[in-house]
Amino acid sequence: MKNLVKIVGLSAVVASVVYGGGYRIPEQSASSVALSGAYIANSSGASASYYNPANMSFNKNQTDMEVSLMHIGLTKIKYTDNNGVAANDGKSKAESFIVPTLFISTKDYAGIGLRYGLSITVPGGLSKRWDSPTQKASAEEFTLEVVELNPTVSYKINEQFAVGGGLRVVKTDGVVKSSGGVSRDLTGDSIDYGYNLGATYKPDETSNISATYRSNVDLTVEGDAKLYAGTALLYDDGASVTVPLPAVSTLAYSKSFGDTTVELNYDITHWSAYEELDFEYSSTVAAPLQPFFDDPIDKSWEDTTAIRLGVTHKLNKKLTLMAGYAKDENPVPEKTLGYELPDSDATLYSLGANWVIDDKSSVGFGYLLDIKEKREVKNDTIDGEFTDAKAHMMSFAYRTSF
Repeated sequence: MKNLVKIVGLSAVVASVVYGGGYRIPEQSASSVALSGAYIANSSGASASYYNPANMSFNKNQTDMEVSLMHIGLTKIKYTDNNGVAANDGKSKAESFIVPTLFISTKDYAGIGLRYGLSITVPGGLSKRWDSPTQKASAEEFTLEVVELNPTVSYKINEQFAVGGGLRVVKTDGVVKSSGGVSRDLTGDSIDYGYNLGATYKPDETSNISATYRSNVDLTVEGDAKLYAGTALLYDDGASVTVPLPAVSTLAYSKSFGDTTVELNYDITHWSAYEELDFEYSSTVAAPLQPFFDDPIDKSWEDTTAIRLGVTHKLNKKLTLMAGYAKDENPVPEKTLGYELPDSDATLYSLGANWVIDDKSSVGFGYLLDIKEKREVKNDTIDGEFTDAKAHMMSFAYRTSF
């Protein structure tokens, strides 16, 4: 599993399930999906507990709950060798995932502006599989599952300013497989911790200015590894590796014009924390396998920025429409890019709607299309072009209050 962590880098695309670059997944609720992640300053209801806990203070004095179900679909990625070697060409497998999430925000029980929240989300992950021989040698399967439990609290200082924060409890499970002259079969898991902070200032009744920060969480994956040379099993023991779930800093501004609200987000994902991949083993790795599995692997990922724009329009008392657009950078430099995560810059388009059932319940829908740019890569192991990478995300939500 430890080695699985290494995989993490590979399927940022899917994980970003509607991804952010790398293996971060910014969109967790139906509204966030519909707004391409531009849901920090104007977040409300139960999902504010995750996106900006400070905003729980400005909810109605009631307990809100939201459950959602997301489907994430990843298209096949095509690789074409620049030297005309057909044996090096390949396509990854298409991927499909169902991801449930939960959000809760309480009323002000104490009467002093203090509220509590809870979210269960999937903030990162990946899955990338190849059948073609060249790619299969290093990335037959890279699967990473990351689930976060995030209890939060908010405090309203006055009618214009509130702060919030919480604890990040992150559970990781993973699988890594590769098949070639040397092969590996790895599984592992871990529980790790971090924190998140949020603040919102309302200069007037129509504007919100917000800042949030989600800390880095080092995923300290530990598990079992089997390493082979041909068919000979040369290692069967424990293994571990540490990979960052990176910190994210976001500044957001929303402004309402009658029934229409526009939000602009600028976020930085601190991927530079991912400097190298260094696996540790419980016992000695045989010499034929050491350069493949035991030597540190340079990553040198770079911090990335994303611009997100979301528009929410209340059409009538029952129906609210949403749309979003984003430009997202990828963190993987050309020199360290591999088949496990052939990432590239992306453009995101989204839309969605909320429908009020009654004064205590509503339903929501969001759809997002993530289009990755084609990418030419030439480094020590790859000389070719990656194309056709896309991700589709659909989220359905049910909300209730009491």
